[in-house]
Amino acid sequence: MIPFNKPYCSGRELDYIKEVCGSMTMSGNGDFTKRCHAFFEKRYGFRKCLLCTSGTDALEMCAMLCDLQPGDEVIVPSYTFVSSAIAFLREGAKVVFADSGASNPNITVDTIRPLLNERTKVIVVVHYAGVACDMDAIMALAEEHHLLVVEDAAHSIDSFYKGRPLGGIGHLGAFSFHETKNINCGEGGMLVVNDERFVRRSEIIWEKGTNRAEFYRGMVNKYGWCDIGSSFLPSEFNAAFLWAQLEQLDDIQGKRLRIWKIYDSILRGKVEEKSVQLPEIPSYATNNGHMYYLVCPTLEFRTRLMAFLKEHDIQTTFHYLPLHSSAYYKDQFRGEPLVHCDHYGDCLVRLPLYYELSDEDATRVAQLVLEGVNG
Repeated sequence: MIPFNKPYCSGRELDYIKEVCGSMTMSGNGDFTKRCHAFFEKRYGFRKCLLCTSGTDALEMCAMLCDLQPGDEVIVPSYTFVSSAIAFLREGAKVVFADSGASNPNITVDTIRPLLNERTKVIVVVHYAGVACDMDAIMALAEEHHLLVVEDAAHSIDSFYKGRPLGGIGHLGAFSFHETKNINCGEGGMLVVNDERFVRRSEIIWEKGTNRAEFYRGMVNKYGWCDIGSSFLPSEFNAAFLWAQLEQLDDIQGKRLRIWKIYDSILRGKVEEKSVQLPEIPSYATNNGHMYYLVCPTLEFRTRLMAFLKEHDIQTTFHYLPLHSSAYYKDQFRGEPLVHCDHYGDCLVRLPLYYELSDEDATRVAQLVLEGVNG
């Protein structure tokens, strides 16, 4: 069986975890946390980074920092994971779901603009498969209407828009280090603060609503309760595991991109005649090898293809069920039909892609996809 995903370990994780066991700081914000923060701030120029226990936590911090009031609206793509929406619902906002574009699952200015009104306060963009939304257009729209932009960059480590790192363009960004991501620590995430207005408060929210971080830096002689917050800070064990991965980032990215390119070289130009759509990388975006997917013409086509691949011991999976038609939200949805989002929900299928997948197995998967598409 070729599984859909296999979490990667670099080999140094246990060494670093043993270091934590012998240290004076296990609960978090110790040496390994600081190393991870410095890595992202130096490599990508992020203004402020804060590790979290999950990507969901990072989004919840984003929502808290947006300081939403009753009646405020937040535009979120419907084709995304539930965390992109629920973080803002928890803050009392109304979530307004946007459709995807026709060429890929990202939202666009054209799908956002009709949803704007005087109550809109935030636009959440999700860079699906690590491929950038058109951020210049979205940031210009946000500036025109005095809105905040939150980048859900869960898929997007080491991916760029016109040379700028994803997660570092909007006012706030959120990353995931879940085991399905390029870089993982089992479960983890990171808040990125790109707007100076939110730096101090982000640390307070991160430290359970206290100014404890300022105390440890010697900026105050005692710390206390200053704001709302929660226990978003992960332990040093998570940070140590993550650091072992970050040391191998370039190697991991190179291997994943090689697998992506094997798939693309075999499939590109050979499945489109069956109305199967392959990933599009716009000229302004880079590819970080997070995901290779196909968009089938119909749900029935996808079902047959996935069953065929399973018969040949290849595990594939679809992706998001649109949030606007979920069991939780469908009775509340009052918008126009989200036709592209529904299409991706019915027709998108993801192929295996992980560090230990051999070139030979990737080739076999792609060749069987061709057989299944044409069968």
